[in-house]
Amino acid sequence: MTPIVLASASWTRKSLLEAAGVPVVVETSEVDEAAIKAASSGGDTDQTALALAERKALAVAVRRSPALVIGADQMLECEGRWFDKPDDQGAARDQLRALRGKTHRLVTAVVLASGRQIRWRHVEAAVLTMRPFSDQFLEAYLARAGDAVLASVGAYQLEGLGAQLFDRIVGDHFTILGLPLLPLLAALRAEGALVA
Repeated sequence: MTPIVLASASWTRKSLLEAAGVPVVVETSEVDEAAIKAASSGGDTDQTALALAERKALAVAVRRSPALVIGADQMLECEGRWFDKPDDQGAARDQLRALRGKTHRLVTAVVLASGRQIRWRHVEAAVLTMRPFSDQFLEAYLARAGDAVLASVGAYQLEGLGAQLFDRIVGDHFTILGLPLLPLLAALRAEGALVA
């Protein structure tokens, strides 16, 4: 099989694809995410996530034509506010305090592009409710998780210690990890990139 290009530096996305038997080559897009979000400020979270995923995929696809390129992005929305990956432990602390005891949406968009064309797009959301944890738990969590909290938009990794932050989760596990894997695999089969 010809390797598929993943327009993302996400180790988790690469690992999910490889574990599912999809050969991928990573090439980051260098898209200005902040500018895209600023242009969409106050707009629809799902559409903004999709716009980010499309821009990433197309930025790489024009360089790697005719390769099939996967672009993905994830946004967290809580009470009308968008959250980004925290810059440092202090920002992670503030973010987790803001999310504590509340329900948020984690929106993940994924697209396939080739050349200058979007071949397929998909947006999926999960709804997560954080428990009202204590400040003592929060400090212990940050100390144990370390810089891993800086790698995700929610300052948590559900597949690890971050699971302890939650009371309830509704949605696809792969979507929460940053890649709606089953719909993507179906799209790759439809494109002939995987054996059907």
